[in-house]
Order: sequence, then structure tokens, then C-alpha cells
Amino acid sequence: MMGGTGTGAKTMDGRTADVPLLCVERLSKQFSLEAGFFARNRRTVFAVNDVSFSVARGGTYGIVGESGCGKTTTARLLIQMYRQTSGRILFYEEARAGGSAATDMEDVSQFDRRRLRLYREQVKYIFQDPAKSLNPRLRILDILTDGLRYSSKWQGRSDAAALAADILQEVGLSPDDAFRRPAEFSGGQRQRISIARGLIMDPKLLICDEVVSALDVSVQGQIINLLLDLREQRNLSVVFITHDLKVACYFCDVIGVMYRGVLVEEAPAATLYKDALHPYTKLLFGGVQEAGGASNLEVRTTLSEERCCPFAYRCPHADIRCRTEMPAFQKCSDGHSVRCFFPG
Repeated sequence: MMGGTGTGAKTMDGRTADVPLLCVERLSKQFSLEAGFFARNRRTVFAVNDVSFSVARGGTYGIVGESGCGKTTTARLLIQMYRQTSGRILFYEEARAGGSAATDMEDVSQFDRRRLRLYREQVKYIFQDPAKSLNPRLRILDILTDGLRYSSKWQGRSDAAALAADILQEVGLSPDDAFRRPAEFSGGQRQRISIARGLIMDPKLLICDEVVSALDVSVQGQIINLLLDLREQRNLSVVFITHDLKVACYFCDVIGVMYRGVLVEEAPAATLYKDALHPYTKLLFGGVQEAGGASNLEVRTTLSEERCCPFAYRCPHADIRCRTEMPAFQKCSDGHSVRCFFPG
């Protein structure tokens, strides 16, 4: 594995998880730019390139980068909305009696339809824009329980309605809101509904894809604090996708910084702001400090396989080696790895 420090990583409250919940090994995804029966498939987008990391049980792993860096594609690969071109996604079940973590490891890409459905009950995806991800014609009760109806956890309508009422209260809404429709809520309230939909099957892992980027700053804080409370109460693991390093450092245990589909740095969130080594990570922090907000520029599309440092064309320190050779993802201290010939 070329990266990933989730195994044995400490969470924000000092807990240590020796066995990760999810492990990503050398994950890659390519998309063809041409489609149709007569397409020659000569042009390809290399969206995710040899990415490895792990998510601790009860921990939060943040993936940070500008738009187009591959962080959302990575998240969708985890839930198998896309199938990877290469690499493995390993899901670690709770150890069975007489078993071990190694024997309970499963490769998600090898799941059949039934097993994939059960996996998706344990790993839930929360989308960026709740206005688009919530059906405007349905009542909130139906939005929360329709997926539950076709799961292994369905116990009947009355139990589902009671569970929905409890979940709405848990995310800070009223049980009476179950009979309203999405258009009757504010953006922050709709995001709470999206979170409630993700929680109703009692998952082990939440994948939060830019869940606060479209919200006002004051509402962002409320949603982040809600997620922190839910993580503590439910012992949830979280993969947190964002372009905002400030939010990531506040919320996450470990942060992986991506650029052009490549993981360029990984470090504990508590120390990354002062110990950042990669020029791109420093650029992101510099953008936050100078602009008073997050850096969310668009990254140049990768149309060929990366064979050199992906940041070389923007890096002020790059030399001929950076433009001709891919740096290794090297560990430089406990929990801190970087892909750079001239770190620091």
C-alpha cells in the first residue's frame, strides 16, 4: 500500500483503532471521453491515480483539494457508484466468533448484487446539494423510509414511521416535519434531512460529499457540530470530502490532500496546518489565509497517465526531475506522508 495511516491512527478524542473499517489500496479510475458504438476510445480522463488510504473505526478521514482533483470520484468509487479501473476497496466486518480481522476482510468490487446492497446499508452517501438529491414531490417520511423498505432492516410501516420520527429529532428537526415536503425547508434543514436519510439504516460509515459548501457560514457550523455529535453518539466513521481546509482541520482526524487524482500528502489534521510539507498543501493554506476562505479553483484535466509530479507545472520549486519522475509517497514522521522530492 502506497499510503494510508488510518490503521492505528488516533481519533480526535484520543481513541485508537487498530483495525480500520475501510481500506483503499492503489485505487484508480479512468473515464473515456468518447462514447457511442463507433467510438475509438482514444481519449481518456485519468480521474483517480493510485490512491491508498484507510479509515479508522469511529474516525474521520478528510479528502481535500480543488474542484476537479478527483475527491468526489474517489468517494463514489467507495460506494461503487463507479467501478474502479484498478485497485481494491477492502471493507472490514466486525470480527466474527473465532475469526479475525484478516479473515473478515472483504473486497467490495467482488460483491454480487445482494452483497453490494447489504454493503450499501452500512456505507451511506450524503450528497452536496440536498435541493437536488431530495425528491420535491415526496413527503419527508417517504424520502426517509423508501430506501428502508427495500433493505434487510424493514420491519413494517409503523416501525419505519416511528424510526423516522426519532431520526428527525436526532438531527434537530420535529417529528411533524415528516409530513412536509423539501421545498418547505431552508438549505440547512434540507441537509439535516439528507443526514437523517443516511442514518436511518444505522450505517457504520458516512461519506459526506461537500455537505456544507453550499450553506451559509453560520449554518455550516451547525451542520459540522451535528455531525460531530452523531459521530460520537453512534461511533460512526466518516469520509469527509471538502475543498475547505479550515473545515477539514476542525472536523477530521486525518487529512489526505489530492491533486489531479493523486494523493500528495497525508497527515493528522491537528498538526497539518503547521507541519504541511507539500507545496500544494501550503498553497491551499495560503489561499485560505489571504482570501479569507477556501481555495476552490479548477484543476487541469489529466488526459494521460501521470508519470511525473502532478503539481510540477505549478510548483515554484520544480526542476527537471519533478517533470520527468513521479515522487514516491514517503513517510516522513508518525502518521505523516508526502509525495514530493523537495518537501518542506
